[in-house]
Amino acid sequence: MIKSYKDLTVYQLSYRLAMDIFWMSKIIPREELFSITANVVEGWSKRYYENIFKRHLIHSIGSCDETKVWLNFALDCKYITTEEHKTFTDQYEELGKMLYMLWKNWETYDE
Repeated sequence: MIKSYKDLTVYQLSYRLAMDIFWMSKIIPREELFSITANVVEGWSKRYYENIFKRHLIHSIGSCDETKVWLNFALDCKYITTEEHKTFTDQYEELGKMLYMLWKNWETYDE
């Protein structure tokens, strides 16, 4: 049963990834570190309005893709290793798929 945004797997993964990148590197702009997680949480607070929640999920998907671009820059600037790049990129690919499936399948419900 989903009672809180903290119960959403996409929240848990996006939070963990944001924290991993925060500690791994300071080269990614701060505003990009938490935008996926923040959009999931903000959308969750408006979940009774299906279109609004889904719009926040779309923003999260965009932020997920944007983070992958920052990872590409970090790799090309030699701030991270190829292995770190692959690890994070793979995880963000997984997160993007999860966000998309949540967006695609979300239906507002009453508690």
